[in-house]
Amino acid sequence: MQKGTVSFNDEDAEGIVQPRNDALVISVLINKSRIKRVLINPGSLTNIIRSRVVEQLGLQDQIVLAVRVLNRFNMVCETTKGEITLLVNTAGTVHDIKFYMIEEDMRYNALFGRPRIHDIRAVPSTLHQALKFSTPSGIKTFYREQPAAKEMFMVDEVVPISALQH
Repeated sequence: MQKGTVSFNDEDAEGIVQPRNDALVISVLINKSRIKRVLINPGSLTNIIRSRVVEQLGLQDQIVLAVRVLNRFNMVCETTKGEITLLVNTAGTVHDIKFYMIEEDMRYNALFGRPRIHDIRAVPSTLHQALKFSTPSGIKTFYREQPAAKEMFMVDEVVPISALQH
């Protein structure tokens, strides 16, 4: 049985660099390895992981070949290269999670969509840069990696058009 009610207050937002318009990006343990730059995206219908991450984890032998088309992913249709189920530890809560793998370069290493968010009955808050969920031992809070989020979505350098024409 789950304990506690999930809620957010001003204390949850302490220490957040202003303005508070960052995506919610966290780190998690996947198969006992810390994976940074995991985007929490309640708008996505799938959990996605980059094939490069699976290769770095040395888990290519666990890939199940499955071709699916992800409509409107990164503003285009993306074809998956397979699926894989991985052991994911989020704030001490461990679950097997199915991911669809893509080779396309994206700014994050993995994406947790509604399936993962709903599996752990989590409530994400971009305002508070936290993910909270109820467990039998009480409410767990998973805080953001705000510097990683800012780095992922910032514009690196503006090059004047005149410089490109020479």
